[in-house]
Amino acid sequence: MKSLLRAFLILLALTIVTGLLYPLATTLAAVVCFPRQAHGSLAYSKGRLIGSRLIGQNFSDRRYFWPRPSATNYSAMPSGGSNLISLSDTLRAQVNARRAAFRSANGLTERDTVPNDMLFTSGSGLDPHISPAAARLQIERIARERAFTDAKKTALAALVERSILKPQLGFLGEPRINVFYLNQALDLLNQAQ
Repeated sequence: MKSLLRAFLILLALTIVTGLLYPLATTLAAVVCFPRQAHGSLAYSKGRLIGSRLIGQNFSDRRYFWPRPSATNYSAMPSGGSNLISLSDTLRAQVNARRAAFRSANGLTERDTVPNDMLFTSGSGLDPHISPAAARLQIERIARERAFTDAKKTALAALVERSILKPQLGFLGEPRINVFYLNQALDLLNQAQ
């Protein structure tokens, strides 16, 4: 009986430490040290929630930069990839449809290469980034849809180049652009005279 009581007390103590105290301590440390990130990097405009800086969102309006496709329709709850294998007819059909839609929307020819990030979903379905090549291919469409002058179109191209994030630590990953930030900057550029 003594061993059973001791085991129960150890279980209770470990449950309190690992199930209550540790999560509270790490949450408190995150809120104190990284307040913006701890709250999901939410973005507000005029007191209204407009999105998250770290989770991909569906910008389907032709006047904005489009993100990479999402297998979960950009929902964080069931996040994940499509789980379709490379030989899947369904995946092949999806990729071909995305390629045709991207080429059509952006005035590209059959010879123009569509970057893979505009054809395939990310592993989480929530990646907020696209490649610089994917962003550059969308400049003409956006300038046309927003009726930009040549000067504004040049400013838009410069905005894309300024938005490129280098690989982390200089060597991890590829150069990328956060679509949410880029579209926010695009709206500011649109408002500028």
